[in-house]
Amino acid sequence: MFSFFAKRRELKKLKQLREHVAHILHADDDILPENRKNELSKILQGLNAVNYQDINQVRQAITDTNQSVSVILPTGKFAAIREYADVLAVAMMVAFGIRGLFLQPFKIPTSSMQPTLFGIHYIDRVGNHNQLLGKVPLLDYPLFSCRRAKLEIQQPGSFDPASVTYHSGFFRADTRFNIGNVRYSLPGKIAKAAEYSTVSSNKIYPAGEVLCDGWLSLGDHLFVDRFLHHLVDMRRGDIAVFNTEGIYNNGIPLANQGYYYIKRLAGLPGDTLKIVDRHLLVKPAGEKAFMPITELSDKFDKIYSFKGGYHGHSNEVAGGIPTYLGSPNEEFVVPEDCYFMLGDNSFFSSDSRVWGVVPRKNIVGKAFWVFWPFSRRWGPADRSPPLPEPTSREDNGAFFNMRLQ
Repeated sequence: MFSFFAKRRELKKLKQLREHVAHILHADDDILPENRKNELSKILQGLNAVNYQDINQVRQAITDTNQSVSVILPTGKFAAIREYADVLAVAMMVAFGIRGLFLQPFKIPTSSMQPTLFGIHYIDRVGNHNQLLGKVPLLDYPLFSCRRAKLEIQQPGSFDPASVTYHSGFFRADTRFNIGNVRYSLPGKIAKAAEYSTVSSNKIYPAGEVLCDGWLSLGDHLFVDRFLHHLVDMRRGDIAVFNTEGIYNNGIPLANQGYYYIKRLAGLPGDTLKIVDRHLLVKPAGEKAFMPITELSDKFDKIYSFKGGYHGHSNEVAGGIPTYLGSPNEEFVVPEDCYFMLGDNSFFSSDSRVWGVVPRKNIVGKAFWVFWPFSRRWGPADRSPPLPEPTSREDNGAFFNMRLQ
């Protein structure tokens, strides 16, 4: 005799088996041969005809059906692996769909948005304020996107420019060169390694001299919201990624230097702009007087705090006078369907002062979330206030790496 609960278990098995066969017929209708579909249909009819009151008949139907289905649809080799591969393929399709339509990852390569967002830069061991950096070397890269950069001369000798080579792999890129008879390696491209190591061919280096002792940070990685700006207009102060199609710098396509740029939106269509005494002044369309940009958007407050490396906006860029707003007396009117974009690290930013406005159609999306490294900037983009470190008004945006990690 079957107990009440045993009967319930058997009836539940029968119900699940019937649903399973029906699901196979429905889901695989386009790939099953006609003869197998007919056999499965007969099995389903038999399951529907089972007398639920006769528990022996229920158990026999379960046993017979399992045997029949295993013959009609035998389990192939590596079935579990194929099933997991199918799940992985679907997950990847969903991930790429989200990336294409909503969120897209980007890496910051330059210093133009410092100290809001950091590009590839050198962090000197002396003065570094990240208490965890270097404590567990294996965690420097996965946590802080940093690679060790130390160069101590092992044997006396001079730098050989002809020995310089660049090696790029999936996880790392290195510059290699000879000083004397010893081959050295530093992380980063040739120009970056030369910048932070200050290697010179005009010097004989003694053994034991340290040319650099720190880390190369590989830049902030962030997600960009590709969707919301289609519903809500761009606003002053938004940090945006845009492509450089159709934008030229002295007749040379800006795309030659980089297809994607990231800057802060400073001027809307119809705005008249000028920079006076390190401050951006704006006369919105229809207004008669200029006003500080901070009266139109509080997102610029920290830029004019002159703290933590922020130093306002400049009439100059590294290397000379920009094409637009190059003096306090010069004004610029933003054309329709265009934006005037500025970097927060004004003196070292190639932005709309150099190559002009960005068409609305070029906007890719707004900076949304810094997902790597796990620094004080991790989280919603542009959320961190300036650090209480005074920035000299005479400073031209020099790099404050030891205070801003």
